[in-house]
Amino acid sequence: MVHSQFDPTARQTLAIVAVDAKMRKDLSWQQIADVTGLSVAFVTAAVLGQHPLPEAAAVAVAEILGLDDDAALLLQTIPTRGSIPGGIPTDPTIYRFYEMLQVYGTTLKALVHEQFGDGIISAINFKLDVQKVADPDGGERAVITLDGKYLPTKPF
Repeated sequence: MVHSQFDPTARQTLAIVAVDAKMRKDLSWQQIADVTGLSVAFVTAAVLGQHPLPEAAAVAVAEILGLDDDAALLLQTIPTRGSIPGGIPTDPTIYRFYEMLQVYGTTLKALVHEQFGDGIISAINFKLDVQKVADPDGGERAVITLDGKYLPTKPF
């Protein structure tokens, strides 16, 4: 049976325990995702309390992290999503994404609507990828791909 959370506290507490276990075991997010067969972005988000994991994946994650059966069950529940309470984020990395949306949000909206019409980009039917690539001018660049299904607004 599918179960849903109404309060983010349980999943936030589990996320703290899971990240601590990840550190103690010196595991990468990729190593954790590898035991599930799912993408590293999805598994990371799930462990951090933003998605439910399918049963087999939840059991595998709990096992690699040394968590109990209750944790595996909790990893399967539909969470109360949203990881940035209180408005403007203060963490510098997260704030830069907020800043990018402040600067380019209206541009993205204008371009999406011009190309697709009235609607939204799904964050549910969605893929996320983060790649580190060499910068031709020296150093490294972050290439972040946000790949969401377009959902048109339907008159009713």
